[in-house]
Amino acid sequence: MNEQGLLIVFSGPSGVGKDTLLKRLMEKYPEIRLSISATTRSPRSGEEHGKDYFFMTREEFQELLNRDKMLEHAEYCGNYYGTPSEPIEKWLSHGHDVILEIEVQGGAQVLKKRPECVSIFILPPSIAALENRLRSRGTEDEATIQKRLNAAKEEIEKVYQYGYAVVNDDLDEAADEIAAILRAEKRRSQRNKEQIERMLRNA
Repeated sequence: MNEQGLLIVFSGPSGVGKDTLLKRLMEKYPEIRLSISATTRSPRSGEEHGKDYFFMTREEFQELLNRDKMLEHAEYCGNYYGTPSEPIEKWLSHGHDVILEIEVQGGAQVLKKRPECVSIFILPPSIAALENRLRSRGTEDEATIQKRLNAAKEEIEKVYQYGYAVVNDDLDEAADEIAAILRAEKRRSQRNKEQIERMLRNA
């Protein structure tokens, strides 16, 4: 019955396993699309325009901001980062669900602009489990780990701004829970209002 895709805001602290969870979700449901961010920073070795990021000049980025063509944006280390709205709107109009993997500040901007979106916050089983995951990476010193843990606690406090919370303890179970959320959201009567009214007109 539903033709329009769902816009999904997907957030969670560093180390919670968002990337791995998204990969598993998209393996199971390949029709889902993952949004691509835009940035004014230079491409790193191996990065591709239109795959990793949309690379653009500050002038091009500012033009999109002036035309209200960014769902959200932020400035970090002297460079702009943001989510262009046009590719997302195109996917949504073709019936694809689109996931924005985004930090909580950007998520708040999207929720304000698009209150109808589906918002999902990924939680660790516990703070101790999150710490273990961060340490198991073996890529960060103690100070960085503590900084990430403190940031994670602050981000988790924002969970109530999101419609759903999913604990990433078992990867397949978490992916299936997200899929169940999306199926339920597609059946909301307000999302199917146009089709229902059309059915009544043709009765």
